[in-house]
Amino acid sequence: MPRCAQDRRRHRVRHRRHQVRCRHPAGPVLQGLPAPVRSPTVKTSATVRALSREFKAQADPEYRKSVQRFFKEPVKLYGVRTPVFREIVRCHWQKVRDLPKHEILGLCEELLALGNGEERGAAFEWALRMRRQLAPADFYRLERWLKRHVSNWAACDSLCCGVLGFFLLDHPGFLSRLRAWARARNRWLRRAAAVAHIVSIRRGRALPQACAVAGILLEDPDDMVQKGYGWMLKEMANSRPREVFDFVMKRRARMPRTALRYAIEKMPRSWKRRAMAKPREA
Repeated sequence: MPRCAQDRRRHRVRHRRHQVRCRHPAGPVLQGLPAPVRSPTVKTSATVRALSREFKAQADPEYRKSVQRFFKEPVKLYGVRTPVFREIVRCHWQKVRDLPKHEILGLCEELLALGNGEERGAAFEWALRMRRQLAPADFYRLERWLKRHVSNWAACDSLCCGVLGFFLLDHPGFLSRLRAWARARNRWLRRAAAVAHIVSIRRGRALPQACAVAGILLEDPDDMVQKGYGWMLKEMANSRPREVFDFVMKRRARMPRTALRYAIEKMPRSWKRRAMAKPREA
């Protein structure tokens, strides 16, 4: 991209961030943008309506179109650039952070019911910010969110590397539940079975459970699932490279190449050659 185009793009992002203020209402709605995706039966609070209005006011149609190329399926979003999105979420969090836990989670449920990417991201972020208040019973709420409100890889990874991943770090007894997800028909549950381990893996935990899930998903035909468990193995390899290499070498004849490439991405070049070679050549 030419430098002048890059400068204009940076200026637009800075300008939009400057417009976001906690004490000021959202600006005028951009013309030609779709209405928020919501069911006619969904009732929203003033807090959620204000957040949605600000997302829509800060929407960038050009950005919305560009994001679609990263997904195979259509995604519903306004097109708020990431720095602006984070600032809006932070500002509105300041207004609700002192509410009781059940009220904040209720607001998250309202946001998820709207069906747009930005509101879903805000719900996951707010839930993450109150992770210390979550109790074991909240696992079933997070599982329900995964089943009902995750329909693409970005939403899956946002939930799994956010509030769900940290919940499992704080309550490791629920890690065993992920094996059932690995056998589910829902592709996003299967991807989540792997990706939800990553927060714990980065802290040196849940390695046996992660290997068990990788074994279940080993021959999964879905490329989104293959990338998910391959990414999980790559994270394991950061601290246990030999263990992951041995895991891969024993199973590489049955392991899809997509998952294999992800798993060995950061390994030494000689190890990569051995892993990618045909079995008789290793």
